[in-house]
Amino acid sequence: GGWVHAPASYDQKMNTLLFVTKYSHVHRYDVEDDRVDLLWKDTIADRERWAGEVSEIIYDEVNGRLLLARADGHDHLGIYSLNPSGGEARLISERPGLKGSLFMECACFNVGQWMFTGFQCIDLTSGRISVLEADLSGGWSRDGCAFLFPVMGPMAPAYNRLFAFVRGGFFVGNPLAHEEDPVTFVRLFDFPDTVVSPFRTNALPVGGGLLVAYNSIPDLMLGEYRPAVMPSVLVYVQPPQVRVVAALGARVTSLEKYGSKILVACNTMPNTGRPTPMDTGLREVLALDDAILQAPPPPLTIAFRGVKGDVWGGIPLTGYREARMVLYASKSNKLTIYEYDVSLPSIGCDADAYEIKEGKNVIDLSSYRSIVSFKLEEEDPEARVKIYLG
Repeated sequence: GGWVHAPASYDQKMNTLLFVTKYSHVHRYDVEDDRVDLLWKDTIADRERWAGEVSEIIYDEVNGRLLLARADGHDHLGIYSLNPSGGEARLISERPGLKGSLFMECACFNVGQWMFTGFQCIDLTSGRISVLEADLSGGWSRDGCAFLFPVMGPMAPAYNRLFAFVRGGFFVGNPLAHEEDPVTFVRLFDFPDTVVSPFRTNALPVGGGLLVAYNSIPDLMLGEYRPAVMPSVLVYVQPPQVRVVAALGARVTSLEKYGSKILVACNTMPNTGRPTPMDTGLREVLALDDAILQAPPPPLTIAFRGVKGDVWGGIPLTGYREARMVLYASKSNKLTIYEYDVSLPSIGCDADAYEIKEGKNVIDLSSYRSIVSFKLEEEDPEARVKIYLG
């Protein structure tokens, strides 16, 4: 499923791709008989607007149907049901959802077109839909602080919980029993004015944990001139720890497992995010040994300028022998370092305070072994931060 231009239509004067012939679709690929069948298609036949793309397909084996998540678009958004033999798609939830996963006896999707604003879960036996709205003010956060711009990435179940990976971290818990097993937010690679995120990639179950890519710049539409503050990284989530297992270039588009290899599809450029006639970037498939899951983490450098009042960071230090932050401050200040992990359920967060002087400050992070995030008491737009891990 997804979308396709059939055929592609251009405005030659504006050098722009038109959406008049853009279709959302579901195809069936029969690899035994080398055959492709179109099961369903949908379009609104507009020059600039389009029908909601199919960004997730979940097979409901209880009812023998396909559940389609549709959020990227202007019309026909929500969760739809489709017979695997084809026919018309039936709307079952008007709330747009971009990504989803089977969880317990339910199919769960996010609520929101691009952002994560909560879970919507469809009970496959009763058909009942339950909704859990997210607390973005910090009440769910492991470091107790608010988070912004949670652009939606993949979902996956593990450890009797549901993981929803977003820009700035991930949500984990049981959305079906939030009062008994609360959903919490784990900050991860959250930096001011950046788009480091698992957007436009997938979560790979491997070795009982989850492997996820946090891309340096996944999409120009999220911010064409946002800085690239760090490489793209593969992180292995195995509660209570998160470990960096690889550092790569601009973007990882998908992950698959084949024998003892982890296949990593890569691109040197982000998604264009605009209706241009051509895509960009050089692509490859990289085969990594699954031994990287047990190997020491790779060296990693993070560098950016300007520190606002929000909490930032979420850097997993597990496995690193050396870790330090160099902070060039334009004024005296106070820095709080929060340390937390992915213990299920959460066992809380620790905080340490450091005095910051004007000029160069070197802060040794090697005594921390879990995930750390940071907050300056006063904003310092002129501050420069460099973090070295090795």
